[in-house]
Amino acid sequence: MQPGAYLKWMILPVLLFIAGTSHAQQTALTDTIQIKGLVILKSKSPSGRTSYKFYNDTTYINNKLKKNLHTRWLVVDFGFNNYIDRSNYSGASYLAYYPTTPYYAANRTYDYSAEGLNNFAPRYGSSPLTSQEFKLITGKSVNVNIWLFMQRLNLVKHKLNLQYALGVEMNNYRFARNITYQPGYPTTVYRDTVNFTKNKMFAEYLSIPLMLNYTAHPYKPSRSFKVSAGVMGGYLVKARTKQISQERGKQKVNDDFNLNKWRMSLTSEIGYGPLKLYGNFALTALHDYGLLQYPYSVGFRFNGF
Repeated sequence: MQPGAYLKWMILPVLLFIAGTSHAQQTALTDTIQIKGLVILKSKSPSGRTSYKFYNDTTYINNKLKKNLHTRWLVVDFGFNNYIDRSNYSGASYLAYYPTTPYYAANRTYDYSAEGLNNFAPRYGSSPLTSQEFKLITGKSVNVNIWLFMQRLNLVKHKLNLQYALGVEMNNYRFARNITYQPGYPTTVYRDTVNFTKNKMFAEYLSIPLMLNYTAHPYKPSRSFKVSAGVMGGYLVKARTKQISQERGKQKVNDDFNLNKWRMSLTSEIGYGPLKLYGNFALTALHDYGLLQYPYSVGFRFNGF
């Protein structure tokens, strides 16, 4: 046998060993993670730099879209509350100086007129009622909604869907002024004599939103534009106030505080991929009479499971 042939047979096993070792190292440095329809490929270069690549699992998505009903569990919203105030403050201030006859006022005690507002939040003529009395600290007026489930029913090619859910809306209204809700028959709101370090009202509703949803690319959910809009009905299940002051310490009072038992709202969401924003605007006033305030909330929506 020629010397070259000996050299060839000696080098070949070495080359095979090096190739196998290189493949094993490449396999060890590459990691694949799949979260439902999203495939994440994690790899590390020979220099030690980590990189990520994202892919859609089209087989997973195609199989999922064969079902017309899709459910997500424990969808969570986090945002902030405020309200549009259309209360008749000028009329109530006028009545504080020039009160009407008892008969006329009695007939308009439980509506949104000046008499109703003056009955709900009475003030003396020397200190007239203004909208600043009920100003909120927006950054601390937090809205958290927990949807036990949220379902999407296919109507047209998975692009147009009916979307609905069941859950609870939890609204915190953090007051900037020292006002106190006094429960009773009727409930009244008055200016307090102490300075509160925390002064808020909490209202919780059992709610059902019903929306039409449009999804631009249902086969590419991670890169698809989505928008939904509709209405939402809610029922008040719990309300309380919480106040903290140096003089009185921590005080919690449970009552309905003249809040409307039923609430009807416009609701919407808009998003791209996994990122979603939501917005709710109440069509019914926050209170049953007196204050004519229409609450709204905006924030982020997290998809759940």
